[in-house]
Amino acid sequence: MFAFAFYLFAISCVTGGLFTVISRNPVHSVLWLILSFLSAAGLFVLMGAEFLAMLLIIVYVGAVAVLFLFVVMMLDVDFAELKAEMAKYMPLALLIAVILLMQFALAYGAWDSNAAAEGLRAQPVPVDRHNTEALGLILYDEYFLLFQLSGLILLVAMIGAIVLTLRHRSDVKRQDVLAQMYRDPAKAMELKDVKPGQGL
Repeated sequence: MFAFAFYLFAISCVTGGLFTVISRNPVHSVLWLILSFLSAAGLFVLMGAEFLAMLLIIVYVGAVAVLFLFVVMMLDVDFAELKAEMAKYMPLALLIAVILLMQFALAYGAWDSNAAAEGLRAQPVPVDRHNTEALGLILYDEYFLLFQLSGLILLVAMIGAIVLTLRHRSDVKRQDVLAQMYRDPAKAMELKDVKPGQGL
């Protein structure tokens, strides 16, 4: 039963990730992304990391993916125009992709598995330490620098997504803070002497 559940969640996770990328409809792409998140949460449960599974469902499925869905459905985003602008940078993107694949190949070639890793995985979890506490000690003690670097990468990705999707429309009235600060109070308001019975 464990092997069946593992292969079921693994296949659905890979399938969801693949259809997230190749789907033409952005709404369908977000729904496939939600399936991939749920499958990854199922894999975390099978590994005994229930806290990570619930965190993945609450944060990513409950907030991030639903936010993506609302943005895609409510905003009139012209994806054809965005893809046309992205075509200009395709040679640079292909160059970066080749460099990343070469780095992955080098990392895989230099990969050396630790002989003691299997024994450490087979060790039982201490009863006096909860799963969440052990995860916090690992993240904020042993791998603190890597954890902060991953947060920095997510920040850069968020800024990049904002820059790529931000469009200034000419027919929208925007606030000019400097014009409001430098305005003359004597000219900003005009007093009218309205007599009784007279309309404005």
